[in-house]
Amino acid sequence: MELLSEAALTDREQGMPRYRRSVPLQGRPITSMGIAQARIPGGGSINLMRVMQTNACSLSCGYCPTFCGGNVPRATVSPEEVATTFMEVQRKNLAQGLFLTSGVPGRATRATDRMLATLELLRRREGFQGYIHVKLLPGAETAQVEAAVQLATRVSVNLEGPTDDHVRRLAKEKDLSGDLLPKLELAGRLYRQAREDGGPGPRGSTTTQFVVGATGERDREVLGLVARLERQRLLHHAHFSAFQPVVGTPFENLAPTPAAREARLYQAEHLLREYGFRFDELAFGADGNLPLEHDPKTTWALAHAERFPLDVTRAPLEMLLRVPGVGPRAARTIVQARRHSALRDLRDLKRIGVDTVRAGYYLTLRGRRLAKAPAPHQLRLFAPGEHLTQAPFRTPVPPCAYR
Repeated sequence: MELLSEAALTDREQGMPRYRRSVPLQGRPITSMGIAQARIPGGGSINLMRVMQTNACSLSCGYCPTFCGGNVPRATVSPEEVATTFMEVQRKNLAQGLFLTSGVPGRATRATDRMLATLELLRRREGFQGYIHVKLLPGAETAQVEAAVQLATRVSVNLEGPTDDHVRRLAKEKDLSGDLLPKLELAGRLYRQAREDGGPGPRGSTTTQFVVGATGERDREVLGLVARLERQRLLHHAHFSAFQPVVGTPFENLAPTPAAREARLYQAEHLLREYGFRFDELAFGADGNLPLEHDPKTTWALAHAERFPLDVTRAPLEMLLRVPGVGPRAARTIVQARRHSALRDLRDLKRIGVDTVRAGYYLTLRGRRLAKAPAPHQLRLFAPGEHLTQAPFRTPVPPCAYR
């Protein structure tokens, strides 16, 4: 369990802190059970025990240290071991939810059955009704997708790349259009139908992940696919993992992807999902990627100077959401606050939650623009990512295993 859960602690989920604690289990202290914090919709966080059912694998993913030829220690835990260990951790209130993934040792259907057996034990025998996230494997059958939707709060199917060609370059055994994408869409439809019916069916959502920068894919391709799935309500959100070379993998000698690119993808996906932006409003460079020097909302605002400044006391919610430095919560608070009180100056906006340094140039209050120029551009000594050590790092599991 220590080996298969340690991976959780090498991956930071968008800046969330790691959670490490000595957990006495089965008569001996366990230094790490892969417990880490994850954000939940609407705010707050939850402690998840994140573990792989096995790290044995027959796939050839070029970025993954547990690929079929990887020289890493292998281990497997049974459904009974995962279920009983998690319930003991949960009863000690060290974790409130489970994130379960697995390698693919041989037939994917058999490995998926073992994961589903773990979920069955937790739901049926232990009566656990809390959060469970299961990552379905390439090659899972339709019936297994349906079973996962019934048992899990969240189901993820990692698409890895935006096209068949990019996915095949990552791993020749994976099939985007014939396997991964249809399974993700099926899970999304089942969850969507359950929400629309409003009956006693499953309540959950889907996620996916892309490995960014290893095979030459473009941000436009990735976000185009994400936008379509989210527009059809088949996907709750997407994760993006900037490729980092790992010692002993086929991609060991490839260049790492700057973390700034991963951050820009997350920001753009948030604009699509939470800010009312359309895909065709995102500004891509000539190379098809998002600019790294500015966040996507600032890039849009600078390109549409004719729409600014906005009068804070009258601007509609949909336009406030397009102001750099104004998030959904702050925008809604502004609309509510101005009905009952007068907004006087930058201090009032700051108390509401507005980043006034970024937002001031785009807003007016009482006929006066709150800043004379856009927020200053941060100067860099190095291009994004070039200040980092370029050597591949060592890890016994894929760095992106738990997204």
